[in-house]
Amino acid sequence: MSEEFNKVESMIEQLKAYANTRVSQVKLSMAEKVSKLAAEMIAMLMAALVFFLFLVILSIAAAIFIGQWLENMWLGFVIVAGVILVVGLILWLSRDRLLRIPIMNKLIEALFEPEEDDEKN
Repeated sequence: MSEEFNKVESMIEQLKAYANTRVSQVKLSMAEKVSKLAAEMIAMLMAALVFFLFLVILSIAAAIFIGQWLENMWLGFVIVAGVILVVGLILWLSRDRLLRIPIMNKLIEALFEPEEDDEKN
């Protein structure tokens, strides 16, 4: 009876060790995915910032060019502002298709991508 109790106790200890190892593995896997996702989001935000600054400078240049062409500087800025407003409205009306759904898909893909097992190779 004592021998069977020792075997059961040993098996319980092994199960506890396995569960602890598995929990640690899941924590490390999630930490890796979250850090990878955060790094990718920061890189995308930096690229978006540079692109935004480019568009601002391009808009100012276009406004000055149109203003000189029409010989009325403020009219050039009003025309460029109107174009930006129209583009902004179009983006706002199609924000689900252009922004929300692709961002959600990217997040889901990053969080649920299959893990590579080095042990299987």
